[in-house]
Amino acid sequence: MKLLLVLAVTLTATQAADIVDPSTCTAFPCQIFNDEFDFFDFSAWEHEMTMGGGGNWEFQAYVNNRSVTYTHDSTLFIKPQLVADWQGEAFLTTGTWDMWGAHGRNEKCTGNAFYGCFRAGANGLLNPVMSGRLRTLPFFGVAFGRVEVRAKLPRGDWLWPAIWMMPRNFEYGLWPASGEIDIVESRGNDNYGNLGNGFGGTTLHWGPAWNYNMYGLTHSEYSPADGSSFADNFHTWRLDWTPDGMTFYLDDAVILTVDPGTNFWDFGGLASSGFENPWRYGSKMSPFDKEFHVILNLAVGGTNGFFPDDVPSSPPKPWSNAEGTAPASFWNARNDWLPTWQNGESTISESAALQVDYVRVWKLS
Repeated sequence: MKLLLVLAVTLTATQAADIVDPSTCTAFPCQIFNDEFDFFDFSAWEHEMTMGGGGNWEFQAYVNNRSVTYTHDSTLFIKPQLVADWQGEAFLTTGTWDMWGAHGRNEKCTGNAFYGCFRAGANGLLNPVMSGRLRTLPFFGVAFGRVEVRAKLPRGDWLWPAIWMMPRNFEYGLWPASGEIDIVESRGNDNYGNLGNGFGGTTLHWGPAWNYNMYGLTHSEYSPADGSSFADNFHTWRLDWTPDGMTFYLDDAVILTVDPGTNFWDFGGLASSGFENPWRYGSKMSPFDKEFHVILNLAVGGTNGFFPDDVPSSPPKPWSNAEGTAPASFWNARNDWLPTWQNGESTISESAALQVDYVRVWKLS
């Protein structure tokens, strides 16, 4: 069963949407969220609905579909599906995809940027893959505490899983001024140099503007201690977050420690950036001193460089990050990458899914 909040009354699964202010916590640890994924709880997770690709021109459309996001055996699955299998291949070049919706949450578009809510195949290939992106934004956030996620990452070429956090209110301004916490990102490829599913990354994004994103100072890359792949077994990622710093763990081993010293502005050497310090009235940890919400998603491809062009891969990367028809190049090479998603099965395998055993959050009093 689920326990979403610890308070004076017991909440049943049907009452899970009764989220109260976590300020009721009076001691640490005070657990404010715990989803064991015994069922898919729509009072805990909202589906993002968009074709915008996160500003990275990724190849997936995020949808609300039980063949894409579902639970069984107390595990959440985010599994990609081919749009052509649902709408026919001609839809990709002749159809129109309208995600505006009309009714409410989990049904209408959540991101119009980068043509995210309406696209026409006649203007170029429509997103060839459906996937899922889930967030706790409407229900809860946390500033200072502990976030723990146990997950198994997907196996499949050009899959991009992410477990991360974003601000609830962007109180210091637009990205990256209000920060971004990437608990783990990886790639599904078995054979992609040192950037495949045997490697993960943990990163904080922060800066006064997109061209002053100082993530390089708060980034770590690592592999499982046993030399296996993150697609082979479940692993546990944890963030311990206090008003003095952040420590990230993989299976209880430290993978990244962040202490900005006096503040992030000085830590980043941003006095010469030409921008006003957006955190000048905040705390030492600004922008990481406001509430963030949890996001779980599985992206595909993209042209922002997360899949670099110059890394040897087998089979070769089917698109260039500089080309304007990257989704079509990706789709036309499906005979190369689709078998890696199927893993010997006739349809897309659950091994190509981001699998999450649990998400747990505690608040620091």
